[in-house]
Parts: sequence; C-alpha cells; structure tokens
Amino acid sequence: MSNIESFNLPDVGEGLVEAEIVSWKVKPGDTVAVNDVIVEIETAKSLVELPSPYAGVVAELLVPEGQTIEVGTPIISVSVGGAGQPAPVKDSGDALQATARPVKGALPQEAPGKTEGDPLAGVVGSAPAASEPGPTSGSLVGSGPKADAVKRRPRRTSSPSPTADQTTTTAPHHHGVSDSAPQQHAPHVPPVPSAASPDSAGESGLTRDGSKGQQRGEAVQAAVNRLLTRVLAKPPVRKAAKDLGIDLADITPTGRGGEVTKADLLSYQAQRDAELDQAETFWAPSKKPQNQRIERVKVKGVRKATARAMVESAFSAPHVSIFVDVDASRTMEFVKRLKASRDFEGIKISPLLILAKAVIWAAARNPSVNATWTDDEILIKHFMNLGIAAATPRGLMVPNIKDAQDLSLKELAIALNELATKARAGKTQPAEMQGGTLTITNVGALGIDTGTPIINPGEVAIVAFGTIKQKPWVLDGEVIPRWITTLGGSFDHRVVDGDLSARFMADVAAILEEPALLLD
Repeated sequence: MSNIESFNLPDVGEGLVEAEIVSWKVKPGDTVAVNDVIVEIETAKSLVELPSPYAGVVAELLVPEGQTIEVGTPIISVSVGGAGQPAPVKDSGDALQATARPVKGALPQEAPGKTEGDPLAGVVGSAPAASEPGPTSGSLVGSGPKADAVKRRPRRTSSPSPTADQTTTTAPHHHGVSDSAPQQHAPHVPPVPSAASPDSAGESGLTRDGSKGQQRGEAVQAAVNRLLTRVLAKPPVRKAAKDLGIDLADITPTGRGGEVTKADLLSYQAQRDAELDQAETFWAPSKKPQNQRIERVKVKGVRKATARAMVESAFSAPHVSIFVDVDASRTMEFVKRLKASRDFEGIKISPLLILAKAVIWAAARNPSVNATWTDDEILIKHFMNLGIAAATPRGLMVPNIKDAQDLSLKELAIALNELATKARAGKTQPAEMQGGTLTITNVGALGIDTGTPIINPGEVAIVAFGTIKQKPWVLDGEVIPRWITTLGGSFDHRVVDGDLSARFMADVAAILEEPALLLD
C-alpha cells in the first residue's frame, strides 16, 4: 500500500522567507530515490538544488516553474511504497549542504594552447592576466591540486625488464570524472629539464640525485597532468569550436565526465548569435508611442537582494575612497615563475592571487579594516573571510573564502579556482556568501582602470583591482615601460579614518610592488 507524501519548500538555512521555482528536474510518473535532485530554486542569495526526502513515484508537481512561493508551501507530492519511509531530515539547510552535487565539468580545464588566463576572468573579482602576449582567457575555470604521484607497473621476472619508454601511467581519479571511465595511458615523453630549476641546463638529462628514472617519471606525470587539465571534447567538437572562434573553456559541459558535446557547442553558438541579433532589433520603431516601447523586467531573486543591500550600505555607511597607482611588474614576474613551478602545476595562477595575499597581510597590520560596525561597538575580526565580488548572469554575488588567513599561497590559489568554478556555474551556496569580513572586486576584468566600489554590508572596507597595463613609468630617473595597475579602496568612515585607510592601501601596494615581502 502506498502513501502520498508532500514535500514543503524548506528554509535553506538563511532565514529566507520565499524562493522562486526555477526548473523542475522530474515530472509526474518519474521514480525518485532519496537525495535525487528534484527541483532548482532561486533564493535571494543563489540557485539551490533541492533533494528528495522520499523514495517513490512523483504524483504531482504542485507549483509551476517561474512562481515565487513562501517557505513551507507544498511543492511536490510523492507516492511512497508501503516499505518506503521518508528520509530523516533534521534540518533542511543541513540536508541541502550534505546533498549538494558537484557541478558538471568541475574537472580542471584549460583550453588548448592557453598560456595565460585569470581563473576569475569574466567575474568582477578578477584581473585580466597581462604578463604574456596574446589574448587572455575570459573563462571561469576551476582547477584542483596536483595529481597523485605516478605509479609504475611492477617488473616481471619472467621477461626482460621493460624500459622506461614502456612504462605506463594510470590517470588518477579526479572529481567530476566517471568511475567507469577507461584508464588513460600517458604517451612517451622525453626527459625535459624543468623550467623551474635554475641549474637544469647543466644536468645533462639527469636529475640532481643522478636518477634518470625519476626525471622520466616526472615528465610522464607532467604529461598526464596536461591531459587531465584539458577541456574534455572529441576532435570534431574541437575543430568546430576552433572554426567558430569559441573557447571550449567558456562552455558549460553536459556530457559524461564533464565532456563538452556537440549539442553544448551549438547551444552556446546559438545563444551568442541571438545576443548579436537582438542588438540589431533592440530599438523599437518610432511609430509607436514611447510608453509602448518600454520593456518591464521584474526585479527578484539575487538582483533584488543585491539592490536592497547596496542601498542599505550606500546610505548607512559614510563612504570614503582613496586610490593609488602601483608598479606591479614584480608581481607579474612572480606570477610567471609560479606558473612554471612544479608545485603549482595544474593550478590557474593570476595576479589576483597576489592581491588576495596582500590584502590578508595588510589587514593584519591594520586590523580595523577587517571589522563590523554596530551602533554600540566595533567588532574587529581576528579571522579573514575574504570575499570576491562575482558578476554572474543572475546578478552580483560575493562568495567568500573562509579563514583565508590560514591558507598557503597554493591553497589560496586552489580556493580561488573553486570559487570561480561555482560562480560561473551559478552553484554558489548561500552559506558560502555569509560572514564575509573584507571584499575584493576587480573591475580590471572589464578593462577598467579603477572604480569606486560600494562596501559589502556588514563590512567596513572593499578593495577594487584595476586592469594591469604597460605604461611609461619613471624608475631611477629613467622613463621605462612597466606593468601598472590602480587600486581603489572604499571605507566606512565611522571605523576607518583617512590615516588608517591610507596606511592599509600603502601596505597592499607594497606587496604588489615587491611580493618578496610576503616571505618576512
């Protein structure tokens, strides 16, 4: 005997009172299991996928797509078999966090031939990489840590020992890759001196300990890593993307294991063409009265919450802004060295990483910038939840990296990449946007030199990172080309006065001018 169970719209842990049904992932008659994603909703914070607390057959969808409803409203009914029981859910928010699914295509990705690119390009929290010639990437691509050490096939005593050229490597399991995927065998790669080793040229094909096998193994592992960080796509899809001038890393993959399919490419191209076509027909015929040529767009979800927060911040916190030009040439050199380092292999590196470290370092020297104002007291935070302002199709979001002060440079780089991946896919969870203490916003991603940012509510400081360009610069009495950027900072004058804001910005600038100070 079956029972009909209703599932009510839960509070996703943020105290929100309503949400919009964006898209149903099931239809009446579908069989669902516990924790299967049944619907995607948009709250005032982000998109959230709701899992089913029941196992059974979908009886009815109680709310249509596009409708905004209050928390507690029944949204779906499921026919549960006599043996089936609803899954115990102590707290809806916890359940959502526990069952959040990985974003398709979360595998580290990199377009073929790319030598430069900011993991947050296209996001207001990123700088265009300018340290190398050629076009920069506009993609939001996440990357993970370096793959596990290479494992060699054991020798067989019954036959001659295989040479190093015959050694094969099995690709390590990566998040986002199907467990059933066939093993990848790395092609033979001749030993190549490491670009990160200053004395590699004199080693004559030997590693420092004299082991040719070790160097060959590292070269094979490097080849495997390159395979793993490439965008997954079949050759015809790659050729079509090249002919169309489309960067595969810009496409959200839907294929198995994060593969970009032909359908993904055609959908992306159709969307791009539609945007261009709309530009030609945007202006309505002047024959119509002007009041009939107004398009009405309902303000809801993320954009509504952002507008409310920005108005509250702008009119409750007295903003003061200062700007400083910075010679970031050594930062660009440092970024280039990190990209060549084995320790950062497979990880996207950009100047934003150095700025993030600089902000953390400078905040420790000027603690009042990492605080919250209340009418009765100033709350100085002895931790850094570093926010990165991200412009997404659904509006501005500011996810933050928790306890960023405890992360090494490599860990911070990985965290930035993961944040970028989620932001681009629209999968940032509400909890990841709570509790920020200081924010970075990068108008440089749009080619803007600087701007006057509005402080994120609950914080007292925000740093704007402008584009990095080669400009004439006076150094030791000579005018020479240098990589120059402009930093802009906005501060709540109730907490941060002119002297403190100037000292904080000077400290941030000092790190960009000389990253070696981070080693002190």
